Amino acid sequence: MTDEKKTKVTRREMLKTSLAAGGATLLAFGDLRLPALGRGARGDAAPEGRYLSLIEFVGEGLIPRETPMGAGLDGRLYTDLSRVTPDHPITPNEKFYLRTRASELLDDRKPWAIKVTGPLHRPREIGMPALGKMARPAGSHLMECSGNVRFAHFGMLSVADWAGVRVSEILDSARIDKPGSRVLISGFDRYPIPSSTSEPGASWIFTVDDLNSSKAFFATEMNGSSLTKDHGAPVRLVVPGWYGCTCIKWVNEITLVSEDVAVTSQMQEFAARTMQPGMPELAKDYRPAVIEQAAMPVRVEKWLVDGKITYRVHGIAWGGSRLVSGLEIRFNEAENFVPVADFKQTGNDPWSFWAHSWTPKGVGVYSIQLRVKDNSVPARRLNSGYYVRSVEITES
Repeated sequence: MTDEKKTKVTRREMLKTSLAAGGATLLAFGDLRLPALGRGARGDAAPEGRYLSLIEFVGEGLIPRETPMGAGLDGRLYTDLSRVTPDHPITPNEKFYLRTRASELLDDRKPWAIKVTGPLHRPREIGMPALGKMARPAGSHLMECSGNVRFAHFGMLSVADWAGVRVSEILDSARIDKPGSRVLISGFDRYPIPSSTSEPGASWIFTVDDLNSSKAFFATEMNGSSLTKDHGAPVRLVVPGWYGCTCIKWVNEITLVSEDVAVTSQMQEFAARTMQPGMPELAKDYRPAVIEQAAMPVRVEKWLVDGKITYRVHGIAWGGSRLVSGLEIRFNEAENFVPVADFKQTGNDPWSFWAHSWTPKGVGVYSIQLRVKDNSVPARRLNSGYYVRSVEITES
């Protein structure tokens, strides 16, 4: 049954929800709940046999995917991760997740420019024609909202092929007077009505080293097309390997600020979600909002192999700063973790694919959890059970 056809929550669904929710510890990351607002393609490494059906995850809310909803800061679109396969790793623009939609006050009829100010030899303003001439292919990169949650099917996670201009090029051309300065990047963020879920003030403060090491860039295109308004047109920041809250949309200003500058309102709002130690008051005390190693299932397929029912779990791994030698999986808390059968990581960004054949011990609800084989790899969300997903097996 598709999300669109589900109209109410039954007692059985409520039970499934409570079982799934119990598998994850979320307290360490603050309140990550979101407002209430098909069948997947087969992947590779399929077993020999006959494909029967797709098993839906349970306890994940009734939110539709790939449908724009709401407006402004309350606007959302959730990607359907069950469609992601090694043959189709890129998310089409119209299905790439949205955490905020364009404001009605955003006027794209006037020429757009980015102001570059602060302690610089050459304060300047960069117009879109100049930025467009500087733009180059930037590669495929993943973006994940720091508020990506099970209730929304973990649908705030997508990959696009980007083009744009490295932030370092802009900073180099401006010639910074004080090398120790931090960089405040801001975007248009005004709305006609207040939000029920978030505060306006899209901006983030980085060190120059953060921007250089992450190869951050100002995106002007995604998947070969100009950005749409909802995706930040005419220009947005992309910081590979960092949470989406740092990837400012509708960029209109770059400001060099002092070392002891206070954090922005957006950094305060997302402090818990980016796993900060409390609420830092100064930008220099705010840890880089990097995505640690993560992994989860995105699709569970039911197969008939040699006259017996078996299941094929397909998933993704992403985040982290170094390659991992292996993933391990279990299907309930009483089981031991076992190695994921088909997994080979070639890069941390955008994402890697894995698959694992599974024969359940009987019918019931199973919670699928992953972990990294090397426990020295930072993976706090993953290890807490944050990305646990559950399925109900009715035939084994």
